[in-house]
Amino acid sequence: MSEQPPTVLFEKRGDIAVVTLNRPDALNAFSVRMRDELWEVLGAVRDDPDVRGMLLQGAGERAFCAGADLTEFGTAPSQAVARTVRWERDVWGLLLGLPKPTVAALHGYCLGSGLEMAVLCDLRVAADDAVFGMPEAGLGLVPAAGGTQLLPRLLGPGRALDLLLSGRRFGAGEALEYGLVTQVVARSELSGAATALLQRVLRAPGRALAAAKRALAEGADVPLASALDLERRLAAGLSA
Repeated sequence: MSEQPPTVLFEKRGDIAVVTLNRPDALNAFSVRMRDELWEVLGAVRDDPDVRGMLLQGAGERAFCAGADLTEFGTAPSQAVARTVRWERDVWGLLLGLPKPTVAALHGYCLGSGLEMAVLCDLRVAADDAVFGMPEAGLGLVPAAGGTQLLPRLLGPGRALDLLLSGRRFGAGEALEYGLVTQVVARSELSGAATALLQRVLRAPGRALAAAKRALAEGADVPLASALDLERRLAAGLSA
C-alpha cells in the first residue's frame, strides 16, 4: 500500500514559511491527521530562527478549507467525542500565539473551521472566487476554533452574530467591506499578492513585530490602563 501524502506541506522561501493545507480532494477539510501535522509544522515555524513570517494557503483549485471533516463524525461515538479528539492538541492557540506575522491566502470555500483558521492569522488576502461562511449552528453545533470570540473582535458583535446565527455564505467583496480581508485579487494573483503583503510587513524588525502582536493580543482583554502600561513596557524593551 502506498503511503498517503502529508495533509500539511511545509516549504521555506527565504525567511518565509509557506504552509499548505493539502487535502484538495476533500476541499482541505480539517481532520485529526491534519491537526497533528499542522501542530508539528506550526511548532517548526515558531522555533526556526530563520523563519520570520508565515503564509498559510490551501492546495487545489476549490478551497482554502471547507471546514471540519464531517466524515470523521461518523466514525466516532458522537459528534462531541469527534470534536474532543480534535481539541487534544491546541493547534488554534499555537497559531494565534505565533510571535511571527502570519498571512492567509484564501480561495474557494473558506467555511467553518477554515474561516476560523484564517481569522487566527494576522492578515488575510482573498481571491475573487472566495466563499465564506460559518455553518455550525445549522448543524446543531457551535464554532469551536475561536469563531465566537475572534469574529466579534474583528467585525463587531452585530455582524458576527449575523454570520454565526444565519450561517449564510458571502463572497470576497463582502468580506472586504467587512474588513475580514485586506485585499481581493484575481485567483491567479493570490499567492503573489499574499506573499508581497507579508514581505512588506517583514521590512520591520522582528522584535518590533512580535511586540506589536503581543500588545494587541494581551491588551484586548485587560482594562485600558493595564493595556497602556503593557504598551509602555514593550516600547521600553525595544529601546533598551
